[in-house]
Amino acid sequence: MNPDKLKEMLTDLRDGRLSVEQSIERLKHLPFEDIGIAMIDHHRSLRQGAAEVIFGEGKSVSQLINIVTRMQQRDSNILVTRLNSEKAEDLLALFPAGEYDTDGRTFTLLQSPIVPRGRGSIAIVAAGTSDLPVAREATVTARMLGHQVEEIVDVGVAGLHRLLARTESLQRAAVVIVVAGMEGALPSVVGGLVSAPVIAVPTSIGYGAAFNGIAALLGMLNSCASGLTVVNIDNGFGAAFAAHRINLQENS
Repeated sequence: MNPDKLKEMLTDLRDGRLSVEQSIERLKHLPFEDIGIAMIDHHRSLRQGAAEVIFGEGKSVSQLINIVTRMQQRDSNILVTRLNSEKAEDLLALFPAGEYDTDGRTFTLLQSPIVPRGRGSIAIVAAGTSDLPVAREATVTARMLGHQVEEIVDVGVAGLHRLLARTESLQRAAVVIVVAGMEGALPSVVGGLVSAPVIAVPTSIGYGAAFNGIAALLGMLNSCASGLTVVNIDNGFGAAFAAHRINLQENS
């Protein structure tokens, strides 16, 4: 239950359109619902302003269907991350109103319109096309959280002119997420071009000595760009949620 739904319910109770018993029935699953294979946090949108997100990797189709069904019954907007195409097909068969992003491996199901939020846009920058799955996960997450997103793709440091051509777009963003593998240099460059917070996402893209993203992670942690924030390898979702919290802050 989100704050708007709670406000609507309390107004209906006050005005006599809803009985006390009906109100209790709606509230009895707050703050969570134990369904055996999961304890769904229906209270999260009241605490954090965003519903619980389902991590799809490692869950069976039946588990996912059970969780999505219960969240749907509570009018939550639903986001499933790290979902392969086979599981997505099963979810779409049961929830045809849902959408699957093949690049980002995300499933979304809207129960209510997304309310625009934030004091500006979020720029999501991918160093290469191979980094797109992680960047798209960030894009879908940020949009589900109500933020305007501008995607800037294939602007890695191997062709720096491509990035510099997008300087204006970078500088008008309220928050910038930079997704890069290999040596992970791109966030340092972006950090020197903008005044907005920069969140770096190392990816597992690269040849052997990239060590599945560890080289990019260490490069970003050792960045010479002041104030750079780094999330875990391939964690587009985590970067988007961090950007969401930053973008909600009032201008100082």
